[in-house]
Amino acid sequence: MATVAVEVVYRGIYQKTLARNIVRSIVFAARKEGKIGTAFGRYGDSPERNGIPAKQFAIVADSPEELEENLAVYQAQEVDVTINVDDTMCKGIESWAWYGLEPINKLTKSGGTIIVTSRQQADALVEDIHQRSEPYNLAIVPATVSFSGLWVYKDDHTDARLLGALCKVCPQLVSLESMVAALREQGMNELKVVSAQKSYDRITQRPVEPGEGSTEIPFSFELPGWKKMEEGLVIRGIAQGGGFRGGELGYEPVRNETFKKWSTRSMRPVVNFETCIKCTLCWLQCPDTCFDVTPDGLYDANMESCCGCGVCDAVCPVPNCITMVNEAEFNDNNSQWEAWQKDPASYKQWMTTLTEKQNAGEERSHGFHHVGGYAEQIAKMGDS
Repeated sequence: MATVAVEVVYRGIYQKTLARNIVRSIVFAARKEGKIGTAFGRYGDSPERNGIPAKQFAIVADSPEELEENLAVYQAQEVDVTINVDDTMCKGIESWAWYGLEPINKLTKSGGTIIVTSRQQADALVEDIHQRSEPYNLAIVPATVSFSGLWVYKDDHTDARLLGALCKVCPQLVSLESMVAALREQGMNELKVVSAQKSYDRITQRPVEPGEGSTEIPFSFELPGWKKMEEGLVIRGIAQGGGFRGGELGYEPVRNETFKKWSTRSMRPVVNFETCIKCTLCWLQCPDTCFDVTPDGLYDANMESCCGCGVCDAVCPVPNCITMVNEAEFNDNNSQWEAWQKDPASYKQWMTTLTEKQNAGEERSHGFHHVGGYAEQIAKMGDS
């Protein structure tokens, strides 16, 4: 067996324990077959904060020498399997601040596999994933997003299901029998073992051909070389800003051109401009200054700057004026206010459809909310 590498891309803090459990179990299962492996995390230049994409790796080899050779780099240069535990990250990740936006399939080998937990269909996910010149496979584990908190683990079998699916899509890594033995050895109950076995049998795969996927060119920027660096640490101030879209009315702050923040988002605010009372609370309380003041005194969220924290929804005094909606429902970062100005009736229909679907659909949360909250969600899901 050649060395096999697996990356788990997860949202910082919310899915930290989930990602760690997955890579640890991979290594434990590999040892059942006489292989050697290690698991480790990589957070990049951004700290591991709420929602910011981060990575865990599992590297498995036949010998210590092979393993050491593959660990002589900061991270794996390519992986056999990418596990994405939140389908909204199919749009790309800016987990490593000085790299710009990285496609979710950047490290996936030609012919490798991306495993995604999602309720979406394969074609919808492929639309979000950036094109590449080599083929790969897309595998889907039907599941809602598994968000919890740093110190609280949402034990909804997501880890077991992903590990079972991994054995199916990458049989050269480890067998299902070895994985099941490793799960039992770690004290997982038999129901979780059954979840892994079911996922092995039910996992669906779709080949993705070269040229399929999003045509968007991921944003990037050039770092200054040593000849361009100044003599000391220089942090330049950002200009105050001016009128909305360069006009004389309203207000739009100047924003950092290279740090977008939107890949942190798993939900985004949708605004009902007709019921807005212009109280200013969303504008004042947004921690990322993502609201622009429009000429008519309304507030338009800049979707490249919005991290999806939900503070605007929480502070808004008008019921349903701001609704947090699953990021998977959107394909762009366009201005909602401009869409409303152009065609109020169409915007209202679009907004109503999205918010009703959100209220009736899968539950997403931003971490630990109340004691017993995760148990309630898992009870609604039933057995996996």
